Amino acid sequence: MRAVLQRVTQASVAVDGAVISSIGKGLCVLVGITKDDTPDDMEYIIRKILNTRLWEDKDGAMWKTSVKDAGLEVLCVSQFTLYGTVAKGNKPDFHLAMGAAGSRDFYHTFLDKLKEAYSADKIKDGQFQAMMQVSLTNDGPVTLTIDSRIRK
Repeated sequence: MRAVLQRVTQASVAVDGAVISSIGKGLCVLVGITKDDTPDDMEYIIRKILNTRLWEDKDGAMWKTSVKDAGLEVLCVSQFTLYGTVAKGNKPDFHLAMGAAGSRDFYHTFLDKLKEAYSADKIKDGQFQAMMQVSLTNDGPVTLTIDSRIRK
């Protein structure tokens, strides 16, 4: 699994011109699922989303507080293109991404487990397999990519 974490002051997802989900301060997370992902990959990504320290503490010291510590919101957006490559030619190749049928169930299980690990009312998401317009104000900017296959 891959997740792109973006620290935001606000973020929203629109489908067909209508906003379907929005958050204030927190994380906008783009979520990519590969055909080889397992529940272990899911749990690793969930831990990283909730516990990566991207905010200052009460004394202003940076990199001390996580989204979970601060009680902030998380907006997740499924994005199979995180597993796209252009290694051969210029047309993106998405063969590493999990197919729509399997990834739908995997993504919804991911959301359920994320809500269980944190707080259901703090977790929002877009619309799976829809053309979405994602708007956000990146705070910092702070953006990190996490890959469950790269653990040291």
